[in-house]
Amino acid sequence: MSVISRIMSELHDGRHAALITSEANRFYATGFNSSAGTLFVTKKRAYFLVDARYYEKAVTTVRDCKVVLQEDLTEQVLLILNAHDVRFISIESKTMTVSELSRYIEKFPNTEFDSTSWLSDILEKLRVIKSEAEVNNIKTAQRITERAYTKVLDKLEPGLTEKQIATLLTYYILEMGGDDISFPIIAASGKNSAVPHAHPTNKTIEDGEFLILDFGAIYKGYHTDMTRTVGIGAVSDEMRRVYNAVLGASNDALKTLRPNISGKLVDNVARSTLEAWGYDKFFSHGLGHGVGLETHEAPTLSKKSDSTLREGMIVTIEPGVYIPGNYGVRIEDMAYITADACVCITKTPKALVCK
Repeated sequence: MSVISRIMSELHDGRHAALITSEANRFYATGFNSSAGTLFVTKKRAYFLVDARYYEKAVTTVRDCKVVLQEDLTEQVLLILNAHDVRFISIESKTMTVSELSRYIEKFPNTEFDSTSWLSDILEKLRVIKSEAEVNNIKTAQRITERAYTKVLDKLEPGLTEKQIATLLTYYILEMGGDDISFPIIAASGKNSAVPHAHPTNKTIEDGEFLILDFGAIYKGYHTDMTRTVGIGAVSDEMRRVYNAVLGASNDALKTLRPNISGKLVDNVARSTLEAWGYDKFFSHGLGHGVGLETHEAPTLSKKSDSTLREGMIVTIEPGVYIPGNYGVRIEDMAYITADACVCITKTPKALVCK
C-alpha cells in the first residue's frame, strides 16, 4: 500500500482531510523533492499543488495523486474542500508554525483545523520503519560518506584548519556522488573537541590532539550520520584510555540493539560501560536517534526516551566523552534493526587511527 493510500485509510470519514506542507513529509508521500508545495489528502483523492518551477517535472514524477499547477492557493484549496465536502483538516502540528496555522484558519473560516499531533504521529509511525528501497538509499549514502572520510584521512596533517578539513569533507562527499551534506560538518580539534556540537574554526590541528569529525551525505533524499575521532600524531596513554572507553560503550550498545527493547535501555547500557571506565559523568547527550529523510528523526535513544525499538528502524549509536578544557571523543555508527538483532550499516573500522 502506498503512503498516500495509508494516509487515506487513517482519515476518519469523507469530510476529513490531511494537509501536508513540510518538505520531508511531502517527499515521503509523493516521491518528489521540492522546496515548496502543498499536499492535500482527502478520503477519495490526493492533490499536490505546486508552482511553475516544479509543475512539469512533478507531473511525470509524483505518484498516487493529482498534480495541480498552483496559481491561487486559497481558491484552489477551497475548490477541493467544496468538491469533497471537507469540514475537518488535520495539520502537521510538529512542523507547521503557529503563524502558518493562523493564516489557514483565517482563509478557511468554515473549516475546523485539528492542531493535535494526530497527523504528525501517523507520518512519524510510517517513516520510522524503512522500506527496502529506503535502506538501500541510506546504505549508498553511507558508502559515499565512508569514501569521503578515507580521502580526508589521507590529507590530514598538522597545520590544516578545522574549516579547511570540513571543506575538504564537503568536497569529497560531493565528488563521491553525494547530492549534498546531511548537516553542517563538525571538525573539532584539541579543546574544541570537548564541545559536542562545536563549529569548525580557523584553529589549526596540532600533534597530540584529538580531531572529532561528524558528517554525512545525502543520497536521493536520504541522510547518513557518522562520527570518527582521529589522533593527530602521538596521543597520550590517558587519551587512548578515554578512546577505548567510548569504543567499548559503542560496541556494547550495538550488541544490545534488537526489537522490542526501549531506547532508554540501550542508552543505559552505554552509560554503564562508561561508568565502569570512570567516564560516565562526561557523557552529556543522548546515545542516538533515527536517521532517514532527516538526520534527526524518531526514535530516540536517551535517558528520557519513551521509544520502543522495532524491526526496520535505522538508528545511530554515538557515545561520547567530553572533558572540559581538554579534549573529547565520539564514535558514531548507524545500525539497522533486524528481526532479532541489528546490522551495522557503518563499515569504517573504529580502532583508533593516528595521523
